[in-house]
Amino acid sequence: MRTTLDIDEDVLQAAKELAAREGGTAGKALSILARRGLTGPTAGRKARSVSRGGVPVLPSRGEVITLEHARRLAAEEGV
Repeated sequence: MRTTLDIDEDVLQAAKELAAREGGTAGKALSILARRGLTGPTAGRKARSVSRGGVPVLPSRGEVITLEHARRLAAEEGV
């Protein structure tokens, strides 16, 4: 089906990258990602907001950020 959507630039870029890896189109990639979101383990559940000291705690992405990683990024940013 053909339609027009307003999609954030980062989402479109991710869809294009997925399409390039999978050998498909950005539209197909967006359909796959939407289905995953609708049928995944958290589908239908409300996101639980957790905070500590008034600061939101974000879910882990499985990547450990080391002090060395933080220093390298700070050096790259000139901080």
